[in-house]
Amino acid sequence: MALMLIDYYKAIEDSSRKMLDAALEDDWHQVGGFEDACGVLIEQLRQKSRDEVLSPELRAEKTRILRRILNNDAQIRCLAKPWSMYCAPHAGNSRQVLH
Repeated sequence: MALMLIDYYKAIEDSSRKMLDAALEDDWHQVGGFEDACGVLIEQLRQKSRDEVLSPELRAEKTRILRRILNNDAQIRCLAKPWSMYCAPHAGNSRQVLH
């Protein structure tokens, strides 16, 4: 069965969560592996998005997924660079406004 466009977003979210888990365990080699997997998935998503359009319901789900991915990414960045000024205002803040 072929994957639907939303499935790629879900797979990227799953990989980003695994990246965060690896970062929390201080396993940066594994973080890099999941980052590479995300890159492959993103390229596949780009290809798939040329042929498929999400319904309004799936666009809303995509938005929720992207927010979780961004939150995971922010936490990973804080773990990678704890001295960064970026961490203080954003760490663990999943209710931030996205433009």
